[in-house]
Amino acid sequence: MKNKKEGYYQPEDLKKFGKITEFQEELGKKFFDYYGAVFKDGALTAREKALIALAVAHSEQCPYCIDAYSSDCLAKGADEEQMMEAVHVAAAMKAGVALVHATQMMGHVKKLTM
Repeated sequence: MKNKKEGYYQPEDLKKFGKITEFQEELGKKFFDYYGAVFKDGALTAREKALIALAVAHSEQCPYCIDAYSSDCLAKGADEEQMMEAVHVAAAMKAGVALVHATQMMGHVKKLTM
């Protein structure tokens, strides 16, 4: 009997990301060109962009991105405190985004109950 892998996400799949061009080479290459350009130093440093990416990875709950950008942040000189602070920013934003939509619910309920 074969060993069954635990979980849907497999860490080794992250290493295969570069192969997304296999089924659609032209668009895959365009994506990687764009992706590479976005993460270069600009108005924001590559380190700052890595911290943003780490925060988004947590907000979007992508295990591949969390692994990749945790490593990238460390490689670009971010420390654990900065990384965790970025994650807390994402968490606060995610909570705020959910709560601000409560105004829509409240308005709808008021219309229905008046």
